Amino acid sequence: MFIQTIDILGTIAFAISGVLVAMNKRLDAFGVYIIAFVTAVGGGTLRDALIGNTPVFWMRDMTFITVISIAALLAMLFRDKLKHLRRSLFLFDTIGIGLYTVIGIEKGLTADLHPVICITLGTISACFGGVIRDILCNDIPVIFHKEIYATACIVGGMVYFLLREFTGDVNLIFLIAGAVVIAIRLLAVVFKISLPSLYKKE
Repeated sequence: MFIQTIDILGTIAFAISGVLVAMNKRLDAFGVYIIAFVTAVGGGTLRDALIGNTPVFWMRDMTFITVISIAALLAMLFRDKLKHLRRSLFLFDTIGIGLYTVIGIEKGLTADLHPVICITLGTISACFGGVIRDILCNDIPVIFHKEIYATACIVGGMVYFLLREFTGDVNLIFLIAGAVVIAIRLLAVVFKISLPSLYKKE
C-alpha cells in the first residue's frame, strides 16, 4: 500500500508538470491531456518494457488512468492559480523525480537485478517521462542541460542501497532516498550548482 501510494503521488506530480508545460505552449485541452499522460507514465512504461513487465503498469491498473485524468482536469481548471506560482512546474517535476526514482529501484529489485541496473531503472523512471514531454513540446529535455537532474536520481539511488545496509525498514528507505533526490535538485537550483560544461564561452 505504501509503495502504491508513492507511485500514485509521483504520477500526480508528473501529470501536473505536464499540464503546466502544455499550457505554456498553448495546446488545446486534448493536447494538454496527452502531454500530462506521457509525462506521468512515459518513464515507467519504458522501465516496464525493459524488464519485460508487460502489459505495463498503467494497462493493468486503471487507477493510474483515473488519477492522471483527475490531476490533469484539476490543473487545467485551476491553471490561473498555478500560473501565479512561479516555481510550480519546477516543484512538481522535482517531487516527481524523487518519488519515481525509488519506485524504479524497487521494480529493479523485484526483478532481481544488480544494484547498478536498479539505479539506472530508477533514473529512467524518473527522467524519461519529462524527456518525452519536452521533445513533444519542442524543448531541449531538462536531462540534457547542465542542471543537476539525473545526477540527483543517481545519488538518491546510491543512498537507497546504502540505507539497505543499515535498516530493513523499506518505508524509511523510500522516504529518505526520495527526499535526498528532491533536496539535491532543490539545493542545486537555489545555489546555482551545475555540472561543468564541455564548451568554453566565446
